[in-house]
Amino acid sequence: MKIKSSQDLVKEALKNIETLEAEKVKFLQEEGKCVLVDIRDIRELWKEGTVKNSKHIPRGMLEFWLDPKSSYYKQGKFEEQKKMVLFCALGFRSALATKSLIDMGFTNVAHVNGGFDALKNAGLEIVEKERK
Repeated sequence: MKIKSSQDLVKEALKNIETLEAEKVKFLQEEGKCVLVDIRDIRELWKEGTVKNSKHIPRGMLEFWLDPKSSYYKQGKFEEQKKMVLFCALGFRSALATKSLIDMGFTNVAHVNGGFDALKNAGLEIVEKERK
């Protein structure tokens, strides 16, 4: 059996999604034109922090939290008409997640090239993630 590699899946996703550079994301955030969504595992956020004012949706729950027909639906999370910009550590998981949201019917969605590291290097403010 031949399976597609995760790298192949990411390459395919990148052909069908919008990818934003961290500097552009910083501008959009400063202008209030996007919602940043951190899809990393909670342990990554606890260890490294997250971008100030970003929302956290774990990658494994993304489709369920944003599907109004799901019992896991988080009502009111994204009623805004702002661009939803996903990020992970380096940009691989967020590429696949963005493709999944497009497949669901979301249109105003993109991901960050280089992920959290790129956002941090671009000067976005990083805050600690509290343990609840």
